[in-house]
Amino acid sequence: MRSRRLLALWFPRLASDRALRGRGWGAQPFAVVGRVGAADRLACVNPGAEAAGLSRGMTLADARALCPTLRSEPAAPDRDAALMRALHRWAGQFSPLVARDGADGLMLDIAGVAHLFDGEGALLAEVAGRLERAGLEVVAGLADTRGAAWALAHHAGGGVAAPGATLAALGDLPPAALRLDPDTAAALGRLGLRRIRDLVGLPRATLARRFGAEVTLRLDQALGVAAEPLAPEAPPVAPAVRLTLPEPIGLVADVQAGLVRLLARLCLRLETAHQGARALRLELARVDRSTLVVDLRLARPLRDAAVIAGLYAPRLDGLDAGFGIDRMRLVAAEVEHLPPRQITRGQDAGADRLADLVTRLANRLGFDALERMDPAESHIPERAFLSVSAAFAPPPSAPWRADAARPVTLFPPEPLAGPPLPGRRFRWRGVWLTGAVAEGPERIAPEWWFDDPAWADGPRDYWHVATAEGPRLWAFCTPSTAGWAVQGEAA
Repeated sequence: MRSRRLLALWFPRLASDRALRGRGWGAQPFAVVGRVGAADRLACVNPGAEAAGLSRGMTLADARALCPTLRSEPAAPDRDAALMRALHRWAGQFSPLVARDGADGLMLDIAGVAHLFDGEGALLAEVAGRLERAGLEVVAGLADTRGAAWALAHHAGGGVAAPGATLAALGDLPPAALRLDPDTAAALGRLGLRRIRDLVGLPRATLARRFGAEVTLRLDQALGVAAEPLAPEAPPVAPAVRLTLPEPIGLVADVQAGLVRLLARLCLRLETAHQGARALRLELARVDRSTLVVDLRLARPLRDAAVIAGLYAPRLDGLDAGFGIDRMRLVAAEVEHLPPRQITRGQDAGADRLADLVTRLANRLGFDALERMDPAESHIPERAFLSVSAAFAPPPSAPWRADAARPVTLFPPEPLAGPPLPGRRFRWRGVWLTGAVAEGPERIAPEWWFDDPAWADGPRDYWHVATAEGPRLWAFCTPSTAGWAVQGEAA
């Protein structure tokens, strides 16, 4: 019988590592914040935040008081889950058996494959090195059983248990390393059972009667007495339909007609599964045995065949059919849950039309080239918005503020020569202007929890100034200093 060797990979800072990838913020304090009850609490912190004395579970207000330079970002469980799915696929190159281990871990069966990487040590170094280069912190545990590998990763800071030496590797770890619930682990500690080694010599019937069968089961699983299977997740099967043509076709109109037939069948399948396509791939097999692939990404999940056909039409212009196309295959490469929607007479289709416009533009210009501005929780003008992806970012959770007028164009403050008051002449960008109407002031104070040099002079009084020459400016003066500046211009 083949002996098992299981590798546990734990990502203790999955959320913060995912948020910080590619930002180049270095070791600056950073935290991912989640809503717990009525308070915002730190859900994940980076090493810089830990060095500043911050920890998970701390309220955001306390964390900012302790570390004013803390940067934060709202938690995004869907993005963390997407990263774990990508890591699950990536880990398949090291083992044919890969399973998810909670929300932030993976379990790999490397028995029989370690020699392909020059041994277990080289395999561990290769995995850890690649993840480190990707900006992900990982703790690895390797043992004969799943429970032992998990214990080494989560409670021993990582390590390797030699084959047949599981008890020697786990003996000094606390009972919580057996994946017990916190109350049971605390009860064992109160009785002086502070190590796994202390549990091995106790009468099993007494241990089960006092603390439940879970303790003995987890102990047996960790030591290899009880079996614990590793169930890899089956890869999702992408919905696909195909069409074999009796004669090769070469006209774009014929390809579009075939696409309509494929879409009708594919959308029916998606409707049955309550799914919508976010990415489609049309494979056109030519008679010379080459394949032409036409991809389409969508800004919203869709299963409306007529709408998708209209969005696909520009992608088929200039299609090179070669000597003809004799087979067509349409695949929904990415799908999302899309429940049935109640259709009413007064239904607003504005959001759908906007998403279809984003789809057309993004497939021409690139999805990374389209951005939109979402409101942010700040009254500072330059921090009151966020630049997000127009195609993939979720709808904004808060509407734009309607109680304060803002200019169409916002730019860094530019000095003014003279006050922009009615009847007074002042100079801006080398042009003399005359103030006609001034509305204000609107006082905006700096956010004390940020050390922003641009707001070091304190509160500002903002005015909307209309000039006789035409420009409408958003100007401000700082009561603590002399002089005026312009930060925006209205249409």
